Amino acid sequence: MEVVPYKEKDTTKKEQVQEMFDNIAPKYDLLNRVLSMGIDILWRKKLISKIVKSKPNLVLDVATGTADVAIEIAKSLKPSKIIGLDLSDLMLNEGRKKIKDLKLEHIIELVQGDSENLKFPDNTFDAITVAFGVRNFENLEKGLFEMQRVLKPGATIAILEFSKPQNFPVKQLYKFYFNSILPKLGKWVSKDSAAYTYLPESVQNFPQGKEFLLILEKTGYKNCQCTSLTFGISSIYSAQKQ
Repeated sequence: MEVVPYKEKDTTKKEQVQEMFDNIAPKYDLLNRVLSMGIDILWRKKLISKIVKSKPNLVLDVATGTADVAIEIAKSLKPSKIIGLDLSDLMLNEGRKKIKDLKLEHIIELVQGDSENLKFPDNTFDAITVAFGVRNFENLEKGLFEMQRVLKPGATIAILEFSKPQNFPVKQLYKFYFNSILPKLGKWVSKDSAAYTYLPESVQNFPQGKEFLLILEKTGYKNCQCTSLTFGISSIYSAQKQ
């Protein structure tokens, strides 16, 4: 069964994900910091470390949201160009404000688009990053294949996604926080109750660890690796285009 934010609506997952992020866009950064207790900043830095060795000149940040990863790439790696892509233009508008304040408009371009139908030629990008985005794809394999298509041969993709801790007591604490505390906090701050009920449900149903690595291999990647972060609360998947 497909997990969607608004179960009562007869619209596609893609449409619902776009609506959800439009709804929470003004509070998204605040919610990230509060709900993760700030550790999401460290996770994004770890994500970017996976593409450092290749010294990418042109980077695509898929599901860029408010451009946190794109901004950190600009600061840390100083590539010539970063394109941040997202379904939600309201999220992108929040990102554009930050980019303007930081005077990074000459490096970062934010565009509205669909990660499952990328409007870029084959073999375009030196690296691709995705932070907490693939879980929201309507068709996971199609999205992964599209990103593989626009990567240059041998170039790296790095994907940051939530995972499920397996060891006591983190597993139990995580489950209680994710299912009982986080939805209430998210609703209180964002006023969208569905968004932070959808989050734990989507994590629960997402393929993780070896299962996700097999999907990466199936969609054209090699050297697929998984790095567990913070007791297994999140994971980074890295791979190269064959």
